[in-house]
Amino acid sequence: MSDEPARSAAQARSGPLRWGAVALGCAALVAGSIAAAPGARPAGTAPTAVGTPRSLPAAGAPDAGRAQLPLDCGPLPTAVSVSFAADLGDGTPATVAAAHCQAGSGTAPDGVFVLTAGPGGAPTVHDTLVDWKEGLTVTRLALRSDGTLTAEAKGYSTPDVPRCCPDLAVQLSWTRHGAQWSRTQQSTPTAST
Repeated sequence: MSDEPARSAAQARSGPLRWGAVALGCAALVAGSIAAAPGARPAGTAPTAVGTPRSLPAAGAPDAGRAQLPLDCGPLPTAVSVSFAADLGDGTPATVAAAHCQAGSGTAPDGVFVLTAGPGGAPTVHDTLVDWKEGLTVTRLALRSDGTLTAEAKGYSTPDVPRCCPDLAVQLSWTRHGAQWSRTQQSTPTAST
């Protein structure tokens, strides 16, 4: 007879109601973990939709000339060679700019940057699309209607090519995937003179 209460307690611990309560508890734990995860949206907010990229007036976007760009110029100033202002599809005014160190001679390589407004409205680098160490001189930047960024540049096939005389024509494009940009590049030899 003393075994009967023990069996009832074991059945109560493993019955369908007990497992239902365990499943509900696990579901609540998972839901709470997802809600507290980094990057989770506050309750009641909609996900950010990617809209149609469009050009903006330069006055409505960050001033590339005022940005602290990641170029190793030492005491030399920086120079913006090509830029345009746009909403790249996320509703944020941005400036896409190619810039280089303003050297006295030679062809200084460009970096290409996406600038947005930082704290206090100061222009800050949101993305680096081309590192100046790649040795490219950017001659054109544009935004296509599908949101693809494009650029034309001059480059060098080997480190032995004199820096005065780029021997490659480089076509670059970037497409946005969420918060990331993917890059494609095609290089062709320039015609010899």
